[in-house]
Amino acid sequence: MNKIGVKMTSDMKNHVCETFYFDEEKVNRIKQEVVVTEGLGRLFKALADETRIKIIYALSREELCVCDVAQIIDATVAAASHHLRLLKNLGLARSRKQGKMVFYSLNDDCIETIIDAALKHYKGEHGLRK
Repeated sequence: MNKIGVKMTSDMKNHVCETFYFDEEKVNRIKQEVVVTEGLGRLFKALADETRIKIIYALSREELCVCDVAQIIDATVAAASHHLRLLKNLGLARSRKQGKMVFYSLNDDCIETIIDAALKHYKGEHGLRK
């Protein structure tokens, strides 16, 4: 049993320290630094949806109207509009109205960079997949 009363399996022992000690200076320094990640979970939650990934990828290629997006993702205009609105509210996309049409594009190149890096990782271009 460990200090909190949980019986540790041999696999667990390989992934945790055998004694409890932490470097107070290091922990305090990094604890102050990690606050910059607050709110980042919302971005990754938005990116965790396959449909929104397709939309972001499509928008990284060209500005599209809501109807174009609906056709690309095989969804209704209402569903496409819902996803686009969420992406816009998160600051990932922007819209412009031209007459009765609303066109969407990515808000900045950073999101395209994230998607491209994720695709390279997924395809194993970094030697991570065998």
